[in-house]
Amino acid sequence: MSYEEIIFEKKQQTAWIYLNRPNEMNSLSKKLITEFTQVLEEIELNNEIRVIVLSGKGKAFCAGANLKELLDDLDKEPDGEKGLLDYAEELFTKLNHLSKPLIVSLNGVTLAGGLELAMTADIVIASENTKIGDGHANFGVLPGGGGAVRLPKEIGINRAKYLLLTGDMLPAEVWKAYGFIHEIVPAEELETAAQRIADKVSAKSPLVLSEIKRLVKDGLDQSLDTALRQELLALKNHTQSHDFREGLSAFSEKRTPEFKGY
Repeated sequence: MSYEEIIFEKKQQTAWIYLNRPNEMNSLSKKLITEFTQVLEEIELNNEIRVIVLSGKGKAFCAGANLKELLDDLDKEPDGEKGLLDYAEELFTKLNHLSKPLIVSLNGVTLAGGLELAMTADIVIASENTKIGDGHANFGVLPGGGGAVRLPKEIGINRAKYLLLTGDMLPAEVWKAYGFIHEIVPAEELETAAQRIADKVSAKSPLVLSEIKRLVKDGLDQSLDTALRQELLALKNHTQSHDFREGLSAFSEKRTPEFKGY
């Protein structure tokens, strides 16, 4: 399938998705969101793909929702047609339930919905010229993709409230100190750095990758006792898989494991 407002490339076991509206700072239009959602569905069904990298073209990663389309939606008669927020809800639901690891590679300005996209990642890296903020309050808009819910969990309540209430943008170095960004690299090295991490992750068992994501996500909302029981149960179930036996056999035989994902 061909796309216009995103670029989809497969590099070995990694799916690269680029937001491709550089002249509009990769703002989230209905078309871009539709294409993004479709490609995620395609990737989830492709067993050859083990990791996803999301980045942007141009000077911005993503400046959030296309506010013109959002404003246009207000002037439409209610006729059952989906608006921008409906499309965005479908996209974020898909991202929140991805079974495959998601690396977000911030190539520039990351604002509002762009930050919310980044917060769906499992690993975040950034170019050294990246600036990040929430920004919803600057335009009289509330977060809708997890900004007010996720940000306190990511960087702490007081830091999150400051950024949510002021709309300030801060450089990548500050966000790395907050623990949100894993690595900062020069802009010209960003894709290489993202692919290096993707290659490291994709060498692991797809079963393990998916279960780790699930256990971490579920564990945040469970009591410690419940989370520990669920983790042990997941391990016991995993012992019946090919990948578990293959991993142990490879260790014993001093060779590189060949994981199959079952």
